[in-house]
Amino acid sequence: MSGASAVGLTVVIPVLNEEQRLPPTLERILGYLDARTDALHEVVVVDDGSTDRSSEVVRSFQRDGVRSRVELVRVERNRGKGAAVRDGMLAARGRVRLMCDADLSTPIEEVEALEGRLAAGAHVAIGSRGLADCRVEVHQPWLRENLGKVFNHFVRAVTGLPIRDTQCGFKLFAAECVPAVFEPLFTPGFAFDVEALMRAHRGGLRIDEIPVVWRNDPRTKVNASVDGTKMVIDVVRIRARLARESRRERGA
Repeated sequence: MSGASAVGLTVVIPVLNEEQRLPPTLERILGYLDARTDALHEVVVVDDGSTDRSSEVVRSFQRDGVRSRVELVRVERNRGKGAAVRDGMLAARGRVRLMCDADLSTPIEEVEALEGRLAAGAHVAIGSRGLADCRVEVHQPWLRENLGKVFNHFVRAVTGLPIRDTQCGFKLFAAECVPAVFEPLFTPGFAFDVEALMRAHRGGLRIDEIPVVWRNDPRTKVNASVDGTKMVIDVVRIRARLARESRRERGA
């Protein structure tokens, strides 16, 4: 997993029952990567216990690409998005590693802005819908969008993270910071972003938040009320556990 890897960019996609959305997403990502001339690139799809043909779809894209290749990580039992992203990040070989969602709500081309921030010294660059210059071209339903804003206010108040949008599914990590952020990651569900960013922030890593283009996909798998409640509970647990880890480290 060293920064000297021959693989330039790895795109990590966690999926659960995404046989319908995966084909156009993989076609677009692979077309973009094959058009780049800077390095060999890879896509790592983590099938988190799908009961549909998601894995078969991924295998159909495993070919000798021009500048890219596709890897499949398959687990039999669904554990959650956080666990899937953790597996993908640790299996990746890229010098930089992008987490993106199967719906590709943020166009893959936006990765270039994030790469620019890493080249300028950031360790982590995250897409954001919470900054003034972002372009939300298709909004979520009013209730879900505003619950998301409330959640982000809650995260800032509870964790102290100076980040406007922790939940945008478009984040780029330098390879050298991946072990410190993802090896100890314990949050399997949707709040894993908060834990990952807290670990990066606590470790003194530079996190740059960048406005991106974003388009809501109405076929989202997130239940705003049920998953939102779980995420609030998880954020409190994350803060408590990281505080215990810090006390143990100081005691050592």
